[in-house]
Amino acid sequence: MPLFLDTKDAGFEAGFAALLGMKREEAEDVDAAVAAIIAEVRARGDAAVIELTARYDRMELTPDRLAFSADEIAAEVAKVGAEERAALDLAAGRIRAYHQRQKPEDAMWTDAAGATLGWRWTPVSAAGLYVPGGTASYPSSVLMNAIPAKVAGVERLAICCPTPGGAVNPLVLLAAQLAGVDVVYRIGGAQAVAAMAYGTQTIAPVDKITGPGNAWVAAAKRRVFGRVGIDMIAGPSEVLVIATGEQDPDWVAIDLLSQAEHDESAQSILITPEAAFGRAVAAAVEARLETLPRRAIAGASWAQNGAVIVVRDLDEAAALSNRIAPEHLEILTPDPEAVAEHCVHAGAIFLGPFTPEAIGDYVGGPNHVLPTARSARFSSGLNVLDFMKRTTLARMTPEALKAIGPAAEALAASEGLQAHGLSVKARLDRLNR
Repeated sequence: MPLFLDTKDAGFEAGFAALLGMKREEAEDVDAAVAAIIAEVRARGDAAVIELTARYDRMELTPDRLAFSADEIAAEVAKVGAEERAALDLAAGRIRAYHQRQKPEDAMWTDAAGATLGWRWTPVSAAGLYVPGGTASYPSSVLMNAIPAKVAGVERLAICCPTPGGAVNPLVLLAAQLAGVDVVYRIGGAQAVAAMAYGTQTIAPVDKITGPGNAWVAAAKRRVFGRVGIDMIAGPSEVLVIATGEQDPDWVAIDLLSQAEHDESAQSILITPEAAFGRAVAAAVEARLETLPRRAIAGASWAQNGAVIVVRDLDEAAALSNRIAPEHLEILTPDPEAVAEHCVHAGAIFLGPFTPEAIGDYVGGPNHVLPTARSARFSSGLNVLDFMKRTTLARMTPEALKAIGPAAEALAASEGLQAHGLSVKARLDRLNR
């Protein structure tokens, strides 16, 4: 059974604090092993990647087979059925259209002192996307990671997707085609992250690495950060549903289970002002669990990490939501926009009963790579800006330097940086002759 809490109970704050502090993922202690793998790849390049791929993925490769050939991709893509192809094409189009609106504009202006100031946005030159491999890999994640990069203008985009035992998901390769990916490598794990970060004889290094992965991949991304940029270290998936009693309990139950079925560490929470409705949803979850192929996983997630919280009103629901800062927030109320105005910490918000979070996973348009583990308090989901950087521009005229230069000279002196001050003073002296 999930945790049941009521804000009117004396022990609510203690119970809610325990819910917020729940450690849902016991990550393997793999940092030392990952450090050794990265060192091997840096030292021996392709040879290390090939040996590690044979060890962990049971794949014997050669340097010329690290990447899928054009013929191999075409053969795999041909296996995709018409319905799945059309669905991926629809998703790609919607994701691309949404992210095109995120592109920032350059700016330039002249201020009152006569200085010309501004900024210019440019993409990173190369990005690498990690895609978990085998038949359980997710083509939707390829689209969500690769399309924003291409919209940003990234010149070269590479994918690393392991194929353990030779298992390939044709949909992943089709998604890569639709997103404009340049090369797909059939390698995974920490060795793939290291290869993308540092390069090998065959694999060119990138500037930013994005995409989900297991504890080994997460540890590798932490270790290469600084050498390259990364998107985030994602934790288990989570959904919070704020719902009132006129909603269909079965719909809410399915939405909760759509996250619970990801893995046993996922978390699904319902907040409602009506206790009877909360009990009805919990009963609907139990009934639906009996019908799910992944009921063992979803059931464990719901029993260990699930919660039903009864609140006094929707204002209190929004306040608790902000403390949870969920990855996904569904608002199923008569006026969801009004509630959403008060929900300032959430990765993505889904408004109304006909906007299930699962739409956002595939075809809604906004990105499904979102901050987890309460990090929505300070971070955003993956977007076009993640693949761009802003360069500031400044140009002083003689008059502008006369106007603001003395202040710079004074501040340099106050910080004891003589050459800083002299670099301004030399110019001012010539202008004042």
